[in-house]
Amino acid sequence: MSSRSNTTLVSHFDCPGGGQVWVEGTTLFIGHMHWPSGTTIVDVADPRHPRELATIDLPQGWHSHKVRVANGIMIVNHERLGESGPAEFGGGIAIYDVSRPSTPKLLTKWRTAGRGVHRYDFDGRYAYLSPTAEGYVGNIMMILDLADPTRPVEVGRWWIPGQWKAGGEPYPWDNSPAPRCHHPLRMGSRLYVSYWHHGLFILDISDMARPKTVAHANTSPAFAHPTHTCLPIPEPLKGRRIMVVADEDVAKLRPSSPSFAWIYDITLEQTPVPIATFQVAGLDVDGSPQPPMSGCHQPSERFHGTVFPFAWFAQGLRLVDIADPFAPREVGHFLPSPADGEERPSSNDVTVDDRGLIYLVDRVRGVDIIEAKGLH
Repeated sequence: MSSRSNTTLVSHFDCPGGGQVWVEGTTLFIGHMHWPSGTTIVDVADPRHPRELATIDLPQGWHSHKVRVANGIMIVNHERLGESGPAEFGGGIAIYDVSRPSTPKLLTKWRTAGRGVHRYDFDGRYAYLSPTAEGYVGNIMMILDLADPTRPVEVGRWWIPGQWKAGGEPYPWDNSPAPRCHHPLRMGSRLYVSYWHHGLFILDISDMARPKTVAHANTSPAFAHPTHTCLPIPEPLKGRRIMVVADEDVAKLRPSSPSFAWIYDITLEQTPVPIATFQVAGLDVDGSPQPPMSGCHQPSERFHGTVFPFAWFAQGLRLVDIADPFAPREVGHFLPSPADGEERPSSNDVTVDDRGLIYLVDRVRGVDIIEAKGLH
């Protein structure tokens, strides 16, 4: 059974293996994690009757579970799943012209070595990627210039010293998790970069060819969960510069209680300081270990005001108000019904559109379109 607070289900669009959702205008773009593992484009001009416009398929063993769109250009990632995917397909990103969403046109594919690209940001000109790359251990951060989207050009890269194996850098992590750039997000001249079990980094990209480290913070291994997303807030809250940080409830260093979100004060950006946390009420009763994907996954990269939609895995959608960043509070939720054959939902990603509608995607059952009072 579904439950909800301050929210209304507008409609449901059925599609398997949901990874990421993104909205441009009244067009919804859905990346798929599992087979069929490509991209679906949906018209949501009438949100009560979503209508499929196009699909893009990938070979089995690869997926494009992430999608970002700006200025009529769509970027999807190509990332290998296990070892079964045909190697000749190759990892990287595919770049499409979606000025006519019903007929996406492939402009080019940018390739990288290894498994491919995981997450990224795209501002309409530059793409900020987390690719595997020749000669490096794990994923690094890379910036591509898409001024001509048919000819992407690398303009800069950054990594933790020790990742560049081909460059002879000593590797200090033989007995701990390998470094892995997970998700760069840009605001102004800064990149806010999650680095999985190696915490978070703030980078100065005033000179994109030479990104510089501004700050580093890490709650691992004291807390067992990897750092998933670092989302800076554009406007000051209570006179402070604030960043929301989500830890993902997977790949734990040891059995642990469910992951949660942190609120950081980055007023002095060289020294990020956690000032609060948010956990769904009643989820962590006594700190005992719980199954993976019980807790936090990620916040919407788009938001209105100080209320943030979160995809909270088995706890569905959580609306969290950080107007007082020292005391975040839940102001609404929507718990979807589990997919057939599943014991609980698996809310993987969430975004919002200019109308204030929320799009919540499940790893199994598809996308719920939700209206929330007071969000817009």
